[in-house]
Amino acid sequence: MATREPNTRLALLHREAGWTNSQFVMAVNRIGTERGTPTRYQHPSVSQWIGGLLPKKETRPLILEALTRRLKRPITADNAGFPPTVDADSPGITAGIIDLGSKDMLPSRRGITNATLFSVALTIPNWQEIVGRMEKTQQGSTVRIGQSDVDSVIAMTERFSELDDQFGGRYARPSAAAFLVNIVAPYLRADAPDAVRRSMMAAASDLCYLTGYMAVDEGLEGLAQQYYLRALELAGASGDHLTYCTTLRGMSVQAVGLGHGGTALRLADAAAAASPQAGPRMRAFLAGQQAHAAAQCGDSVTALQYLKEAEVAMDKAESREKTFGSYDPSALYYHIGHVRHQLGDLPGAIEAMGESGRLCYEMRRRSRIRHRATLAQFQIQNGHLEQACATWGLVLDEYPLVQSGRVDRQVKQMISAIGQHGRNPYARSLYERARSLIPASLNS
Repeated sequence: MATREPNTRLALLHREAGWTNSQFVMAVNRIGTERGTPTRYQHPSVSQWIGGLLPKKETRPLILEALTRRLKRPITADNAGFPPTVDADSPGITAGIIDLGSKDMLPSRRGITNATLFSVALTIPNWQEIVGRMEKTQQGSTVRIGQSDVDSVIAMTERFSELDDQFGGRYARPSAAAFLVNIVAPYLRADAPDAVRRSMMAAASDLCYLTGYMAVDEGLEGLAQQYYLRALELAGASGDHLTYCTTLRGMSVQAVGLGHGGTALRLADAAAAASPQAGPRMRAFLAGQQAHAAAQCGDSVTALQYLKEAEVAMDKAESREKTFGSYDPSALYYHIGHVRHQLGDLPGAIEAMGESGRLCYEMRRRSRIRHRATLAQFQIQNGHLEQACATWGLVLDEYPLVQSGRVDRQVKQMISAIGQHGRNPYARSLYERARSLIPASLNS
């Protein structure tokens, strides 16, 4: 009878964590509860895992997250002696999309309402592991699809993106999830020429990325990561470098927004490394995010180096009319503002963020509101209360038109900050106006 090989990597991590077996499983069970999937492991399980028994697939991310929190650094599946997340035996990509999107499209949001946990230990599939890995498909209700079907998915994704820009992620995401489940998933299972199949998987990857981005806007961090992982799998399987890099960058944006600078920089660097032939606008798109993440890590030299690279690349890209991934001069100034702020240059941050809000296209209402809200936060930090009130007034002019969790949080932060200046007539007027506009759930 074959004996199991002990998991020496997990044993070393366990020893480094300084936990007893009971403390280890308590941490794993606690994270399972946070994610809405409670577990009841007892202390013997740790000995079994270290002895070579492979934990269940759904348990492994909980173990990695527990170790990451304890050791204060990302712990990957490989670090813990577990097999990679993406392998030949993993469930079908299409089945994963259907399961994820079906839960998300329901009004009750059953199964995902607790999907808010951001995992810094998320195992990112390597491009070489998934490039060209085509799913074995089944014959679906559509006998055969063609390029026109791919074009329809691309057009709908662009429309969802426009709705997101104008009205916020909470407005458009349930519809995008329904389209993904009811239309795109059957297309992925239908018969098609190889070129069309790859194009459809690439289009589906882009839609998964956008749906994940909208989940970030609503504050559903764990759900967003699930969509992002589906996007990476589809991009790799279809050979779509563009969406693969864009998704990694999106994951970096999510991480930096939550204060995980090290993870954000790792993801931004991975996106840049996976895009060896990036054009100038794509390079600006990636370098701007690298600068933001580096600044959050306190690395001013690297941040300013990447910022300069982004500015030079954007200058070269300005001759092109179409922006890439909504990355335009407004987005670049947004990054400049955050880098300056992280490096302690408040006047420079205010100047850049002001330009960002001024240049933001009319159709990108949600971004314009967020950029102006950030500007107001910088202004009040710099002691310019009345200027901040004026900027916040512009935010409130458009606030009722969007459904965005991120904007909601910024307005709630504003109410808290302005409430401390009740003697100032501008602040008092703004405070009363804001309280009358925000949902009752944010007034508590």
